[in-house]
Amino acid sequence: MDKLMDNRWFIKILALLLAILLYSTVSNKENKLTDINVPSNTTSATIKDIPVNVYYDTENLVVSGIPNTVAITIKGPITHVQSTKALKNFEVYVDLTDAKIGKQKVKLKVKDLSDKLKATINPASVTVNVQEKITKEFKVEAEFNASQVEEGYSAGQPVVEPNKVKITGAKSVIDRIAFVKATLEEKSKLKETITKEARVQVLDKDLNKLDAVVAPETVKVTIPIKNNSKIVPINIIKKGTPQDGITIDSIDLDVKEATIIGPEDILKDTESVRVEVDVSKITENTTLNLPVIISNGITKVTPQMVKATVLVKKQEEKTVSGIPLKIQGLSDSYIAEINDPANQIINLIVNGPSSMVDGLRPEDFNVYIDLSNLDEGSHEVNIQVDGPANVNWKPNKATAKITITKNA
Repeated sequence: MDKLMDNRWFIKILALLLAILLYSTVSNKENKLTDINVPSNTTSATIKDIPVNVYYDTENLVVSGIPNTVAITIKGPITHVQSTKALKNFEVYVDLTDAKIGKQKVKLKVKDLSDKLKATINPASVTVNVQEKITKEFKVEAEFNASQVEEGYSAGQPVVEPNKVKITGAKSVIDRIAFVKATLEEKSKLKETITKEARVQVLDKDLNKLDAVVAPETVKVTIPIKNNSKIVPINIIKKGTPQDGITIDSIDLDVKEATIIGPEDILKDTESVRVEVDVSKITENTTLNLPVIISNGITKVTPQMVKATVLVKKQEEKTVSGIPLKIQGLSDSYIAEINDPANQIINLIVNGPSSMVDGLRPEDFNVYIDLSNLDEGSHEVNIQVDGPANVNWKPNKATAKITITKNA
């Protein structure tokens, strides 16, 4: 026995047999453990918002009815479920490569998913509509908020560049197109011409957006803005007649010009606006608030009211007596005799501002009759008066009776 233990080959063979015996023992224990009821190592998880890919003839067909995303529930070993949920390394798709035109129900499928997992897609199937794809050209209409135009300005016809776009989509969608608009979004007030990019919108008759591809997606919209205002003078118009003894010395406005707004052709022909002062009601210095009056067609004036300061002079009346009646224009071939008034004297009733009337004398007036072109005989001619400005007068006689004879 000692000799066998000393043999090297005997030792190696014995070690091999012990190793085989140990492996067999461990293997039997694992098999026995497998037969014991232990908790399951499988689980399930629902992954939401998984995008759906669609395979079809994109050049000639349009497909609708495919949801953008779906939810998928996977079931299998915990490690596989957790890894798949984290990586999302699979694809949900619909295969319409052999689909016919029209409505049809199709199943959603999944690929690139581990064969150790089972998958349930929600929804499992959908109804799709496969239609012929067509492209048609449409004119683009510009649209903007007219209330954004600054007061005193007006917007001209918008210009769109390019003014036509190509729209591609299902024939049923293209047939529903009622409006193709480019809406200019601008928050600030417009008082000068503006050009901006605007996105093209495709709408049906009820202004619902339609699902179609537009080329180009944006266009340039130009809104021409014109100035519709003008500055003009404010004219003063006197209405009525001053009361006896009152003279209107001056009328002065606190604002002498106004800004008017209106159509271009009306502005072109409008040179002024006015205020009206009823002088018949004024008896002393006063300040009036008066409306600025505009002509037809003008839509607005600024300011709408002005202050008018009216200065008056009260009049005085007096009689200037003893003014000689003179003869003018008589030919040297004739002699004229004034029969009436016999004393050849005229009295004037004068009225005007006190400061002027008080100092008036007979020599401040020239009272005469004009006998130019009169022949021999008796005549009745008008008495004429020249005198200072800013005063009024009335002679006590309006006419004179004369006799013209030849000079001997």
